[in-house]
Amino acid sequence: MTGKTPLRTTIVLLLLAIASPAAVPRAAAQGGAAPGAEERDGARPIHEIIRTRIESGSGAVAPIIVVRDERIHSRTELPRFYESRGFMPAWVTDDGPTAAADSLVRTVQQADDEGLEPQDYHLRRIRAVYAEARRARRANTVVDRTRLADLDLLLTDAFLLYGAHLVGGVVNPVTIHPEWNASRREADLVALLDSALTSGAIGGALQTLLPRHPGYGRLRGALARYRAIAAQGGWPEVRAGTLRPGSRSPEVELLRRRLAPAGDLGQDDGPPDVYDAGVEAAVRQFQRRHNLEVDGIAGVATTTVMNTPLEDRVRAVVLNMERWRWLPRDLGQRHVLVNIAGFDLDVVENDSVVFSTRVMVGQRYRKTPVFSDRMTYMVLNPTWTIPPNILEQDKLPLIRQDPAGYLRANRVRVLAPDGREMDPGSVNWATVTGTTRLRLRMDPGPENPLGRVKFMFPNPHHVYLHDTPGRELFDRTRRAFSSGCIRVERPLELAALLLRGDARWTPDRIGAVVSGGGVEQTVQLPRPYMVHLLYWTAWAEPDGTIHFRDDIYERDAVLEEALRLPPPSS
Repeated sequence: MTGKTPLRTTIVLLLLAIASPAAVPRAAAQGGAAPGAEERDGARPIHEIIRTRIESGSGAVAPIIVVRDERIHSRTELPRFYESRGFMPAWVTDDGPTAAADSLVRTVQQADDEGLEPQDYHLRRIRAVYAEARRARRANTVVDRTRLADLDLLLTDAFLLYGAHLVGGVVNPVTIHPEWNASRREADLVALLDSALTSGAIGGALQTLLPRHPGYGRLRGALARYRAIAAQGGWPEVRAGTLRPGSRSPEVELLRRRLAPAGDLGQDDGPPDVYDAGVEAAVRQFQRRHNLEVDGIAGVATTTVMNTPLEDRVRAVVLNMERWRWLPRDLGQRHVLVNIAGFDLDVVENDSVVFSTRVMVGQRYRKTPVFSDRMTYMVLNPTWTIPPNILEQDKLPLIRQDPAGYLRANRVRVLAPDGREMDPGSVNWATVTGTTRLRLRMDPGPENPLGRVKFMFPNPHHVYLHDTPGRELFDRTRRAFSSGCIRVERPLELAALLLRGDARWTPDRIGAVVSGGGVEQTVQLPRPYMVHLLYWTAWAEPDGTIHFRDDIYERDAVLEEALRLPPPSS
């Protein structure tokens, strides 16, 4: 095995051990059977064939089991499951597949409802064995027990693998976001399988593993809607150009047909070729959903986005459903959710959004990372210690031109490693780098890049929320301007909300403290808030309205590539 972590993984919190890309020994490739042994297996009990398959698997840590040329992925959990039941089959009898097997096959066939690929769960091989069993029944002959043992192993692996994907995602998020540190959901899949077989509720058991977040369910509904649109022929292409309210053109009829399927255009009683108020309202709704300038004009930018292929929209929904599967079961009774790709921030309390504001995020070469952490305090009138990368890349070239003048004009102090303030003239700026142990700190004030308040959730990325003096940039639709931190449009309102419950910190007092840019002051929150910095390029609102955003960091393509890889095999 190479040292590189694979993008596609079937491990969920150590529930499933993923096979390494080592060569499969001949005995393992034959399902653990030596040449000529399959005929002899046909006369043995099914549970003995299953035991032989598992015991004959190669592998230093966990057995490599291959059935019908397909790798069994649950190398740890599948043997544990069968050992606990004396290797008795779970899905078949000597007469063929059971009702539980039928239920699992139906459930796996519907995996695409969750944005997953049914064929990832041995569906082709399972169907082949089913067909053999049906042929044997029609011929009134005994179903081969070797085939039935194969089917049982494939069905068990399908349940465990599908369950692992539902509970924690197909892709390990660390391979996409190395900084990922959110606690992913977990489940004892072997215990769940035992319980499902006892109750007979196979599909219901797997359903319990789905994310319970409303956002996931809404995207699931969006996926069904967009696939239904595709089944009905999709939507027409609108000629790129400019159509304005009041205009009359045959192109308006195409525009109406484009806006109706996704719900932007409601009851449409107007003349087909007239750009009336209903069409204008629909265009504005479309523009809002896609983060375009909301002017009600179907210009080149708007019509270009309208002509995005429907399959690309379906793909975006599927990718973001996968991102939901990575998240913990509980985001926190109180939490702050930043959508990096959406340039916005929501404060959620008891599943309701109580505050929203626009934000700026990192530029493409200084991407805001995806992670979760815990906010416990804020700082009013913050100083700003220039981070090493910004010092190296942005500030030192300016400082070296006129050290004393630049530092004085920007209220920047030079501090020694022990905190003592130094005379800038005593520093050889030609030798200073981002890793030099000097610290450059900007005093509080109107030009401080952190503005009047910063919201702290200490993390190794040195990323936090803060105010900014550059407020005119919030009017842009694409707001990737920062060096990685999140700039908040309405920081004082956010501060007042987070400090509710502390009678000392009223909105008036917060305003008074920061109005003069005075002394830096740390304020503890009366209650901690979880902070989730996430990356959604598609989501749906409670009323079903579906939003799409540009993939500003090109992360969708990486995730799509990972999802397209088959489960690990050799």
